[in-house]
Amino acid sequence: MLEDRTAAASPASWPAAYPDGYAVVDVETTGLARDDRIVSAAVYQLDARGRVEDTWYTMVNPRRDPGPVWIHGLTSEVLADAPLFEDVAEEFARRLDGRVLVAHNAAFDWSMIAREYARARAEAPVRQRLCTIALSKELRLPLPNHKLESLAAHYGVVQRQAHHALDDARVLAEAFRPSLHLAAEARLRLPLLACQPLTEWSDGPAAVRSATVGYQPDRRHGGPANWRPSRRRPACPYPNPGRYEPGKQLIQGMRVAFSGDTSVDRELLEDRATEAGLHVATSLSRLTSLLVTNDPDSYTSKTVKARQFGTPVVDEAVFIQLLSHVVPADATR
Repeated sequence: MLEDRTAAASPASWPAAYPDGYAVVDVETTGLARDDRIVSAAVYQLDARGRVEDTWYTMVNPRRDPGPVWIHGLTSEVLADAPLFEDVAEEFARRLDGRVLVAHNAAFDWSMIAREYARARAEAPVRQRLCTIALSKELRLPLPNHKLESLAAHYGVVQRQAHHALDDARVLAEAFRPSLHLAAEARLRLPLLACQPLTEWSDGPAAVRSATVGYQPDRRHGGPANWRPSRRRPACPYPNPGRYEPGKQLIQGMRVAFSGDTSVDRELLEDRATEAGLHVATSLSRLTSLLVTNDPDSYTSKTVKARQFGTPVVDEAVFIQLLSHVVPADATR
């Protein structure tokens, strides 16, 4: 760490309304869709001041292809003997109970966790979450983008194994602690959001799905070890229904462009958008329905054109939420 801010806020100045404890979480998954599954999870339990109390890690057998192995490194063979989620759900819940869930792009991690608990006919004991991207914005940290490695570099935290749930959780815990103390010094209201349990989910087909993002062939049957999806995507089969209207849902055929860095792998976001029936555009024009960016005030060519054309803009977390409920094209006719 470049600077230890854990002692910056005195006991007398610590905001009384701040939570009593945190569960810093990272999950690695088979993808971004509602039927995708967790393949590994890690929790760092922190006290009210952000000091580490305990750590926990588990792999999870998703009972389907492991998805983007080139990202998380967990193959079907590695996960074959891992416990099922329902086997670790109780222990996972004990690590979360009574704490604020902290994650980098917390909307994504929470949605994946909540769906796993819904499938297990259970409920995660989490009532609030805190996104470290949102906290960084509130603190106005001078970050070049919203990737975890940028937040880590800002505080001098060394990342040893990116996209390994335990190391990502460690890095986030170490970066969250000084952010928490900066917030306490400034008497900043933490950007806490409610965690609503899910009552519906999608399991999707249990068999191998060659058309889905990140399909990893079984190497025992001759599949290449470093397979990854082709970047050449099929043409969108739906006509562009026009611009996205804020507060409403995405519609199949909408033309979506991305700008800047994302906390979730960009290729996964683009693949998920394609699967949902959206047109992923490499440039922005007057026909673009929506721009996804975590830096709307930047001066990239896409953000500048979006301001000129009045193109709607949302950040990554909002876009992931919108992807869960894309309206079929035929429903609008």
